[in-house]
Amino acid sequence: MFVDEAEIEVKAGDGGDGAVSLRREKHVAKGGPDGGDGGHGGDVIAAADAHLRTLIDFTHQRQHRAQNGGRGGPKRQRGKDGADVEIRLPVGTVIRDAGDGSVVGDLVRAGQHVVVVGGGRGGRGNARFATAARHTPRFAEKGEPGRTRRLALELKLLADVGLLGLPNVGKSSLIARVSAARPKIADYPFTTLVPNLGMVRIEEGVSFVIADLPGLVEGAHRGVGRGHDFLRHVERTRLLIHVLDVADADHDPRDDFTTLNRELALYQAELGRRPQLVALNKIDLRPPPEKVAEIESFLEGRGCSVFRISALTGEGVTALMGAAAQQLSKLPAPLLQEHLAEPAAEPAPPAPLLIEQLRYGSYQVAGEVVERAAVMTDLENEEAIRHLHRRLQRMGVIRRLRKLGARDGDRVRIGPIELEFVE
Repeated sequence: MFVDEAEIEVKAGDGGDGAVSLRREKHVAKGGPDGGDGGHGGDVIAAADAHLRTLIDFTHQRQHRAQNGGRGGPKRQRGKDGADVEIRLPVGTVIRDAGDGSVVGDLVRAGQHVVVVGGGRGGRGNARFATAARHTPRFAEKGEPGRTRRLALELKLLADVGLLGLPNVGKSSLIARVSAARPKIADYPFTTLVPNLGMVRIEEGVSFVIADLPGLVEGAHRGVGRGHDFLRHVERTRLLIHVLDVADADHDPRDDFTTLNRELALYQAELGRRPQLVALNKIDLRPPPEKVAEIESFLEGRGCSVFRISALTGEGVTALMGAAAQQLSKLPAPLLQEHLAEPAAEPAPPAPLLIEQLRYGSYQVAGEVVERAAVMTDLENEEAIRHLHRRLQRMGVIRRLRKLGARDGDRVRIGPIELEFVE
């Protein structure tokens, strides 16, 4: 079963908690704190697998979680990092944030890896908080929670040549003739409900990938007849072969040609300018010669290279595939934007600190740095809470809350944490 869309939820591993430990060794005076840091949580990584052709696995398994980091230990032992989880996807998969639609990754080559959500940072052990004024800190940081994210997966086939045409013009028969692909073929419309890929070999060292795209209909750019589902698979082809049925007495192939090209342009302007070859199929049914000549004249007047073929008998197919290979040799490689796993040279600045009064006696503090500090604080440890208070003072949070009118006992929410304001 071919599935080209799916939505999943991924959860990075939580960072491990830092350890609180004091050295108590024989013959070691003033041992001091030696609690180690927690390990980092595992990442969720998307990987392009050349052997996969569909997203069907993700219709059943929608949740993917990486392993949490291990807790720090005594003697400054660092906790074990959580294991990453790798999600294997077909080449050509676009990964988007399901919330805002932004592109997280575009898997355009086999073996490509993209970190779709990074694991939480491990909490610092109490050894990291020792200072000249604080010799024996008895608190440590909690691990940073791993981020949860909903991702929309969209598969766009990567092929050199795309076969276009209205339903039942013979695209499936043509791809079966020129490659090892074996799509279901029958004499009724909409036989092909999913795209098919095949490899065409012209001669030693000359080959290309061809895609049989399901039949489009008028209004496809608006989604009519699953138009959006089919049209997106055309986006990454370099050359189009437009298949027309010259033996159909009920349709004028010239109208079909005009209709389908209009749908391409309305969906994406660049697709309307994509190079095309035109195949006049079912010539074996001996359509009237004058009709075929009129169609050829119409198409050549629009700058198209026209080929009379029969996908059933193979007549003219070799010349068509040879012309496609020759055209491809002149066309540039497709421009594919890769979103790689390497971190950016300059990390994005943290979100600004925002403080607002929700209602009398209640305040909201938002900001990446301050929210991380709060969520990594052990709120059951009085010394850890005092340390957080000092950090909030250095960040200017206490001063700004006081300016807004905060008093002892007021409630202050920082991310998911609610605290009591204390001067």
